Amino acid sequence: MSTAGPAVDPRRATVILLAMASSTFLFVTVEQLPAGLLTLMAPDLDRTTAAIGLLVTVYALVVLVTSVPLAHLTRHLQRRWVLAACAGVAAVATLWAALTPSYEQLMAARVVTAMAQALFWVAVVPATAGLFPPGVRGRAMARLAIGNSLGPVLGVPAGTWLGEATSWRWSFAAVAAVSAVIMVVVIVLFPAVSPRSGGASEAPFPSMRRYVSLMVVTVLAVTGSFGMITFVTQFLIDVAGFSQSDLPVLLLLQGGAGVVGAVTVGRFLDRRPVGALLVGMIVLVVALVGLWTLGSWPVAAVAFLALFGFSFSTVPPVLSHRVLLISPRGTNMGQAISSSLFNLGIAGGSGLGALLVSLVGVRSVPLVGAGIVVLALAVALWEERTNPPIGSLVERGVGEVLAEDGGGAR
Repeated sequence: MSTAGPAVDPRRATVILLAMASSTFLFVTVEQLPAGLLTLMAPDLDRTTAAIGLLVTVYALVVLVTSVPLAHLTRHLQRRWVLAACAGVAAVATLWAALTPSYEQLMAARVVTAMAQALFWVAVVPATAGLFPPGVRGRAMARLAIGNSLGPVLGVPAGTWLGEATSWRWSFAAVAAVSAVIMVVVIVLFPAVSPRSGGASEAPFPSMRRYVSLMVVTVLAVTGSFGMITFVTQFLIDVAGFSQSDLPVLLLLQGGAGVVGAVTVGRFLDRRPVGALLVGMIVLVVALVGLWTLGSWPVAAVAFLALFGFSFSTVPPVLSHRVLLISPRGTNMGQAISSSLFNLGIAGGSGLGALLVSLVGVRSVPLVGAGIVVLALAVALWEERTNPPIGSLVERGVGEVLAEDGGGAR
């Protein structure tokens, strides 16, 4: 495994990683914030709650369709300026959303923010991973994913609370302010490195066949999970028998378990990338099946909800790390395609969940989701059986890097 990359002080790299994790937290928060502020935004903008909900749908679609084109357009730009621009554009567009007098302008601001997020997801993984030695990049990706896990369970509730205490506009303004701070941090601290020079810009084990299989796994695993993610509150009320007032604590439990899952997978991802992928999906299947079979028992529902949050939080860092290992045409474009298909899985899972709820009820959602994740697991197993064992190559490469570093990366 190549160790080429920018010479970045470990403390500096850690500060950058923290800033990037905070940025993922903010992007996830602002993407879903209208869902928490529906009843405040609708009367202020003289629109229905359905129209406000459309702000989330259109946002996701923009991320889906613009990731690859934006990755292509910016392929020669330094990642420092790309990431700083993403944070800066997000800050300006989110402030625009906070000040807008009309729904139409708010939608336009959301589209601009979504484009910034699309490019951010493309650039942040290889750029941030490239700041660290190969032997600890999996751990870095897991820590980066913590921001993604915390967005729905801390960011959205905090934004909702601020909106209820003041105005929904202040919630967007707060996100804009923190995004501006992150832009400054990136400009000051991020090294000036060409997107195709060293770091994690090139995969050590490029394989088109493996990459195609990984993209299939991505769509299936995310689709199988997002039906449950989308309708978890309805499941907890209709099947498990909890009340509306119980939901904040339960969702916080799910999010907390997700943080634990992201931290845990980071301890194994560098040395056991294949095992992390397979075990994570197996546990995800167990959690979904458990929710289907025992979800009507409140204690069991809580236990399997936590297990679901734990296991699904391993999926984004495992998939991102895998792209860094096998992407055949550079990791930036590989990540762009992966990001688009991840969002396709989100849309597919949510749509399938809605169809199941309307036809047979919410109880069926985790069962069907488990079946789809089993298909993803089958594809992953087939990939490992029909290709050279990448796991042993990675383990050998990590061992060499750790030996060169004097026994372990810190």
